[in-house]
Amino acid sequence: MPAPDTAIMNDQATGLRRMGEPRPVKVITVTGGKGGVGKTNICANLAVSLSMLGKRVMLLDADLGLANVDILFGMQPHYNLSDVVSGNRTLSEIVVDGPAGVQVVPGASGLGEMANLTPSHHAGIINAFSDYTENLDALLVDTAAGISDGVLRFAEAAHEVIVVVCDEPTSITDSYALIKVLSKDYGVNQFRIVTNMTRQGGTGSELFQKLLKITDRFLDITLEHSGSVPFDDRVWRAVQLQTPFVTAFPTSLAAASLKKLAHRADNWDIPRSARGNIEFFVERLLKLPGQAPGQAEDTQQ
Repeated sequence: MPAPDTAIMNDQATGLRRMGEPRPVKVITVTGGKGGVGKTNICANLAVSLSMLGKRVMLLDADLGLANVDILFGMQPHYNLSDVVSGNRTLSEIVVDGPAGVQVVPGASGLGEMANLTPSHHAGIINAFSDYTENLDALLVDTAAGISDGVLRFAEAAHEVIVVVCDEPTSITDSYALIKVLSKDYGVNQFRIVTNMTRQGGTGSELFQKLLKITDRFLDITLEHSGSVPFDDRVWRAVQLQTPFVTAFPTSLAAASLKKLAHRADNWDIPRSARGNIEFFVERLLKLPGQAPGQAEDTQQ
């Protein structure tokens, strides 16, 4: 019997190792300048829509102190992020299964100390994900509204930042303020805008143009209109049912919009290296499959 080809065996062994290694994860932070714009609903239904595309998705409820993803999904988790911050539980121990197979990291609600964590605590939460060994395709992060330290840190640590905007002067003004701080102080220079609760006859492009006109004048950033979600009564019915509207009312206009957004998000480039600042899953970016430590391209901003 001829001797096995050593090169072929080495290639097969390398392939098996790569299959077992955790892969780089696309991290998408969903945020908004003010409350009431539907940010959490967009984030949660985007996570479910991505999972329905066959992706392995985790959803982090990072609205520290006023978390409500568990309520939106009708879940009653035993543990949450406060248990990780206190050191009583690991990240893996608090993860629960959500709709459509989404893995949910529950946030803490009604705990004032969680809403006032130090920057080192936020960094600790972000770094905890580097130790998470399960293979994932995407992590979606639902932040609080506004420009608190937690919001800014979670946005800085992501690869994509979605800003949810609705057609209210305060929403536009506060979204601009958030984008300005992230671009000038945190080096985030690309934002994906989702216009929400647009009325019949409007596509959201007019709303996007209002924001773009301001940012183009004062900021050196890239803004992209990634989707528009129409006002739909069935969204609120789904909230009352404590279930995602993309599964409760799959033929609704809002569900169709979220599914389009999911397809777009799935095609956004996956990160290939760490940027040099605090970042989710940074260990997976520093050593990609087939790379030796230190080979990752330096793309520090």
